[in-house]
Amino acid sequence: MERLMILIGLIMIAAGVLPQAAEGGSGQRSNIIFMVPDGMGLAQVTAARIFRNGPDGPPLAMETLEVIGCQRTHSADSTVTDSAAAASAWAMGEKFNNGELSCHSGADPFCRNQLPTILEMAKARGKATGLVVTSQISDATPAAFAAHVRSRRCEAEIVRQYLEAAEVDVILGGGLGQRRDSCPDYPISFAWPDRQAALLRLARTKGYQTVAGKAALHATIREGKVKILGMFEQNRRDKGKTPEMFRVDASLGYPEDEPTLAEMTTAALTVLEKDADGFFLLVEGSRIDWSSHANDLRGQIAETLAFDEALKVVLGWVAAKPGRKETTLIIVAPDHETGGLAINGPDGRLAQAGEFIKEGWAGRGHSATDTIIRSQGPGSDQLGKAVDNTDIYRSWQTPLVFDAGKSTVFSGRRPLRHIDVSFVGIALGAIENGDMTDHSNHLRGGFLFE
Repeated sequence: MERLMILIGLIMIAAGVLPQAAEGGSGQRSNIIFMVPDGMGLAQVTAARIFRNGPDGPPLAMETLEVIGCQRTHSADSTVTDSAAAASAWAMGEKFNNGELSCHSGADPFCRNQLPTILEMAKARGKATGLVVTSQISDATPAAFAAHVRSRRCEAEIVRQYLEAAEVDVILGGGLGQRRDSCPDYPISFAWPDRQAALLRLARTKGYQTVAGKAALHATIREGKVKILGMFEQNRRDKGKTPEMFRVDASLGYPEDEPTLAEMTTAALTVLEKDADGFFLLVEGSRIDWSSHANDLRGQIAETLAFDEALKVVLGWVAAKPGRKETTLIIVAPDHETGGLAINGPDGRLAQAGEFIKEGWAGRGHSATDTIIRSQGPGSDQLGKAVDNTDIYRSWQTPLVFDAGKSTVFSGRRPLRHIDVSFVGIALGAIENGDMTDHSNHLRGGFLFE
């Protein structure tokens, strides 16, 4: 009987006839702000704190969050995960193979029968959505939340899906990755001779304001635009945003017209907070991982501090109005640790603020060590323990389901285009096989039936 009810609900969603949840309700709305310091282990945090404040100084902003836990990070096919599989586990609550982006490509090579990500669920609920990163906007972590592709290398297709399928409202980051794009399985995006130019044209036809500098970004926000695509790649083509090295060396400059991660976060919050239904925002400090791959301690500390400044923006936004803390879930979670950083000194004396620790590195790749989760807000009580990375997905149920007195996740206001295939196809196949266990987690626990 339960399987039949789930199938009926899926068909109603696909047909666009699921009853719309009542507007208003308690008058509250919920927000989810997910912040990813890519590749950041505990030693990276300690090194940045010692540099900023000394060993006895105050904590970093991320260390002030109220709930602390840790997560396992392995993927479906590897003890050591990559960013694609890790972000997909967060986005969909299931393990994926390394390289896959919210798509079980072995069973579904063209990714046509996949359940929606948490960002897509938020969008279907009527919430605004945003992706803010210091990597290319097509990189693995943001991609897992707003695209379904067999390989993280399909970067033009990833952004096409941002614009045409997921309809992400605010996308800010370091341009489009193109060096690795080799995905003929997606003929539309693969055929574009100049993919970045083609995506900019597509964005404009979809109602996005496209910007390439800080001044244009601020002007766009002043004009009240709510769909923005910002690609800031002053560093150089296909290398993401400029590293914020001025945070460890004041003599180093930063491009005047390029927004920092904190400034992009401020811009995204300014736009997304206008939505009456709340929002889902992903913020990633992507270059923490890049610096750790290079065993670049100074770069790693600079990017960790840049990420912490972005978190300060978020915490300031939450504190600015009564009720935001109770209705906003903030999660800070690295996808994995990179480099195996160890703090080996100074030994025999205390380091001073402004001093770099003596470091040791285990290698230049990812490691499989568990990573720390820090959180606060509705749903964070589920994360104050040792969990799997897929459990973060489940923590999002609390703010996504119970805000504003609404009883369903899908409001019917903006149905997802691929739901007719993914939901009904998976449900019919599961029932035909007499097994609903694999994907029913997406539909129980309050997402469809309370």
